[in-house]
Amino acid sequence: MDIDDLRAALGGNTPAYRARQIYEAVYQRRVESFDEITALPRELRASLAERFSLAAPAVASRYESADGTRRYLLSLEDGKTVEAVFMPEPQRDTLCISTQVGCPVDCKFCLTALMGLERNLTAGEIAGQVLTLARENALWADARRINIVMMGQGEPLLNLPAVLKATRILADPKGLRIAERRITVSTSGITPRIAELGAAPVRPRLAISLNASHQEQREAIMPITQKWHLDGLLEACHTYPLRPWEKLTFEYVLLKGVNDSDDDAKRVVRLLAHLNCKVNLIALNPGPGIPFETPDPDRVLAFQARLRRSFPTFIRRPRGLDIYAACGQLKRMDTLVTPA
Repeated sequence: MDIDDLRAALGGNTPAYRARQIYEAVYQRRVESFDEITALPRELRASLAERFSLAAPAVASRYESADGTRRYLLSLEDGKTVEAVFMPEPQRDTLCISTQVGCPVDCKFCLTALMGLERNLTAGEIAGQVLTLARENALWADARRINIVMMGQGEPLLNLPAVLKATRILADPKGLRIAERRITVSTSGITPRIAELGAAPVRPRLAISLNASHQEQREAIMPITQKWHLDGLLEACHTYPLRPWEKLTFEYVLLKGVNDSDDDAKRVVRLLAHLNCKVNLIALNPGPGIPFETPDPDRVLAFQARLRRSFPTFIRRPRGLDIYAACGQLKRMDTLVTPA
């Protein structure tokens, strides 16, 4: 719930400032029971406990990588599960969270796609993943930089209202205090929703999974592009209202012998010409049932060299490969790794 939701839930007979007390206790102090909100009258605490729950997603399993990455299997109130990842780094911590249980997009290089879609997450379940991982790892936005990437299970723009509401709570200075510029949402390219995202007064950064250098190639590995064509996607990118501090991010998963040639790199340069952007290259993170191979490191470097002449281009270092926590690997691979 946001402040307006809380005020409505409390009703007109309760002073409006009580909603703010509850909101700040839940999102700033991260209380786990109404009894901890001692500023509230005892009778109100008891009434709230009867009517509502403060339960965030519960840790069902945790898997720890040799590189310090932790993958969490989180249990929701209806028994469904979703995954989130904690990635510690020297200057910051990054939380990769999910927006759906499973994913409907069916990208052929992604393990999550093999799950299909089970349901959308609520705004509470999205923000709740951050609360759970923050509690588990003693993270406070005031003490250390926290980045949030909505790049776990699901296509965020197919659950945009909940994503935007969760973002407002995460970014609120009276909420979790994680600035908009520290929150990124990744989409496979749901073109009409890109404009809707851009119109939101509080919104995350936009990252787009490109992964191909022309329409036919993109259709083969990302079937959703049969509906949302590459030319329409690029037009939406050209009209997207970037903030003064912002660049568009394009993500490109390199598949050996499929989309990683010098000619592919040249076409990508032409596609992204005149856009204020950067590119993150991701050498395929393999998994069972994925019919592609990871390119050789020299090929990845050669692809980067072609692109970086035109715009900033980075190679994303995989995190948590040994526990199936890397990009495109979130598929409850519990039988292949041992919980920590």
